Amino acid sequence: MAGSGTAHLRPQDEALLSVEELRVDFKTATGTVQAVSGISFDIRRGETLGIVGESGCGKSTAGRAILRLGQVSGGRVRFEGTDLLGVPHKQLTRLRRRLQMIFQDPVGSLNPRRPVRRLVVEGLAATGVSARERDKRARTVLDSVGLDYDRFADRLPRQLSGGQAQRVAIARALAVNPELLVCDEAVSALDVSVQAQIINLIEDIKAEFDLTVVFIAHDLGVVRTISDRVMVMYLGKICEFGEPEAVYASPAHPYTRALLDSVPRPDLDGHFAGPALTGDIPSPLDPPSGCRFRSRCPRAQDLCATEEPQMAATSTGQYVACHFPLTPAET
Repeated sequence: MAGSGTAHLRPQDEALLSVEELRVDFKTATGTVQAVSGISFDIRRGETLGIVGESGCGKSTAGRAILRLGQVSGGRVRFEGTDLLGVPHKQLTRLRRRLQMIFQDPVGSLNPRRPVRRLVVEGLAATGVSARERDKRARTVLDSVGLDYDRFADRLPRQLSGGQAQRVAIARALAVNPELLVCDEAVSALDVSVQAQIINLIEDIKAEFDLTVVFIAHDLGVVRTISDRVMVMYLGKICEFGEPEAVYASPAHPYTRALLDSVPRPDLDGHFAGPALTGDIPSPLDPPSGCRFRSRCPRAQDLCATEEPQMAATSTGQYVACHFPLTPAET
C-alpha cells in the first residue's frame, strides 16, 4: 500500500494519528530485514483499530514504531499534526504521556521489585505530582480496572495472576491520562476466560476515559469483537482495510480469506477443523517482487510478480491491495 492509494483511508478531519509511508528496517549480519514497508493509515479519534496478521507480518513492529518505542527507518507519524519522528527527546517525553502501550507479557512489563501502588503511578513520579495525589490516582485507576487497592497495593508482580498483572499494566497506562492506547497482543498470553475479561475491560475503560485504541492481535475472532475498523497485514504491507462487517463477511484479499479459513471451526462430527494457510511466510530479508503474498496465493498471475498492487476500494466498502481481488460471489 503506497502513495496515492492511501488517500481514501485518511479522513484528516477525524484522525488523531496519521501514519504516512512508515518504514522499519533492521540490519542483520545477512542483510536488511524489511519489517514494515511503507504503510500508511489513520487512526480516528475515539475508534478501536484492530491490526491482525500472522506472526512476523510487522504488526507489533508497526505498533511500537508509531509510539517511537523502537527503530524507525522512514516516514511520518503525526499525532494531532505533530510528527513524532521529528520532535526532540524532551518534547517526545511529554507527548508520550498521551500515548501509552500495553505489552503481551504483563508480568515481564512490570518492575519485579516494586509494589503495585508504585507501579501504577510511576509515570507521574517525574511530573511534580505529590505523593498524596499519586496515591489517590492509584486508588482511582486500580478501581477502574477492577482491583481493590487495599488488597493489591502492596503486592509484587510475582504475587499476581496473569490477568491481575495485565489489569495492573492497564492501570499504569491509564494513570497518566492518555488519549491513545496501543495494546500489543495484550490478551494472547492469557487463558481464554481471562481474555474475555480483559477485552471487556478495555472496552469499558475506552468509554470511561474517552480513549482511542489500537488493538494488535493474531486472533481474528478477538479483533472482530473489539474493533471499529480492521487492518490486515502481511510481510510488512497492508493487504486489506475496512469495517469488520465487510472484511469478515466478504474478504477481498486472498490472504484475508485464507486467514478466515484457517480459523478452527466445529465440523459435523464435533471436531474442530479448518484448512490451514499453506506454505511458509517468505523471508523479510528477501520478500517476493510485486505482491508479497503471491508465493502463497492460489490466484497469482504473471502481473503479481512484476507490479505491486495499490490500495483500491471494493464494492463492499473496504480497501484492498490486490490485482485480482475476490468478489462477493466468491466469498
